[in-house]
Amino acid sequence: MKRESYQIRTKLFIFFSLIAFFSIELYAAPMFARKYNVSCTTCHSAFPKLNEYGKEFMSNNFRMPNWKDTTLKVGDDQLALPSSVPLSFRLQGFVQAREGEAVDVVTGESSKTDVDFQAPYLIKMLSSAPLSEHISYYFYAIFAEKGGNGEVIVEDAWFSYDDLFGSEISMLLGQFQVSDLMFPRETRLTFQDYMAYRMAGITYDRGVIFERDIGPIEIGLGLVNGNGINENVTINSPGYRRPDHMFDNNSGKAIFGRIGTELGPVSTGLFYYYGTQKNATGNAGIDSGTRNTDKQIAGVDFSGTYGSDISWFGQLLWNEWDGFIDINTKYTWLGGFVGADYTPGGNWSYSLLYNYADGYDFDNTDTVYEGIDINSLTLNASYYFMRNVKGVIEVNADFLSKEEKSGVFYTGHLTQENYILFGFDAAF
Repeated sequence: MKRESYQIRTKLFIFFSLIAFFSIELYAAPMFARKYNVSCTTCHSAFPKLNEYGKEFMSNNFRMPNWKDTTLKVGDDQLALPSSVPLSFRLQGFVQAREGEAVDVVTGESSKTDVDFQAPYLIKMLSSAPLSEHISYYFYAIFAEKGGNGEVIVEDAWFSYDDLFGSEISMLLGQFQVSDLMFPRETRLTFQDYMAYRMAGITYDRGVIFERDIGPIEIGLGLVNGNGINENVTINSPGYRRPDHMFDNNSGKAIFGRIGTELGPVSTGLFYYYGTQKNATGNAGIDSGTRNTDKQIAGVDFSGTYGSDISWFGQLLWNEWDGFIDINTKYTWLGGFVGADYTPGGNWSYSLLYNYADGYDFDNTDTVYEGIDINSLTLNASYYFMRNVKGVIEVNADFLSKEEKSGVFYTGHLTQENYILFGFDAAF
């Protein structure tokens, strides 16, 4: 007990010491703020939420018009090096009280922590800079996330070309989130995620996106491996220990696209995705099989503003996974979210997020996919000590009833997901 108490006190001391260290006056988007000598309010209404100029900055290939003034003067017009190394860091740490449990789907054994010290929850390093008149790069690496200390995971990592062969078509090549065509998860104000994106499997993947505006119409078209960013296949034929890997673990590619426009005060878009995924197998469907199955997603998104301080948004996704469990069955399910952010410009910001999904054809399959069902409301309030340092309090209410085991395996909504969370989020 003494040893455990000592370890807890040590972790708390380190956590609050780090927060104190990072609470000096810095910018909210530091690598860009330092580069262009601006405040984070130039691009953010409340860090990390982007304002209109921030969205324009992204569409301008992550640069301002005077970007060349920030490069080294080396007497070579064919070399554009940043005058300083473009690095930023983000640190998050939380304390969470919650009802959720870890349940073994076979034995039903569960473990639960009523109060969980989640610090550091995330440590992230980011970098981005223009490389030429039309090419930029961006990446970030996670050094710790959700207790995974000792890991380094690269998520976003891409090159962008903003005027491909003079066509006004922009191209992004690398590793990105498919869902960024609608609402980027990285810029949300809540700790709670846009769960429909995660459950539909349209977050991180590797591929290419082409985008172009034609009058009031925004068009985006993409091609990705369709198997996320963790899977790869070693090239081992016809010899031994080949030095390369294929990033795609199946023969197909997934195609997706979005068409968006303004309908009066509302921004709206239509999204479609078609690809393949491995079938679910094993106990409660927790393993990936060897059979490729068709996957379709159709969605509509909408967003707008009310006055200068309130913004609202929503997403609906219809999913069809053909033969995902039973080869002769099409599994359809529906998911989405709606939310609103209030950013009055002072020290406080507020956010409301409602997540909903119905597993439909996955009901009574005795698999973990019965857990697609979600019905929760999240309220977040953040206090900005500085532009780039905020304290966070968030409450999540789970409206689904707790279920009892109904099949061979322990699946479904066996525990509720109510929680309250406190913590800090800082960038420097």
